Amino acid sequence: MSVLDSRAAVRALSTTAPKLAELSAQVLYGDIWQRPGLSPRDRSLITVAALLALYRPGQLPGHLQLALDNGVQREELSELITHLAFYAGWPAAASAAEALAAIAPSS
Repeated sequence: MSVLDSRAAVRALSTTAPKLAELSAQVLYGDIWQRPGLSPRDRSLITVAALLALYRPGQLPGHLQLALDNGVQREELSELITHLAFYAGWPAAASAAEALAAIAPSS
């Protein structure tokens, strides 16, 4: 099992969509995230970029926190958001910036 198994998002899934929670825990976080081809840090950067580009603001806070936990620096996430504003759109980047500010305020 993985770090995210105990997080609120997966726990919430378990009451509304138990099979989705099980697949998330076993396949996504138990297999895909554990594969040796990419580091957890790289997977976090890729996941945050994909969520931002696809405008999935509900999923961003948890993955921004996981990225921080996986060694991505706040400044790197800020740069990722700024860079993707030109490719994924300003509203998506602004939403990601708000999510980052909520979990990791600038010092």
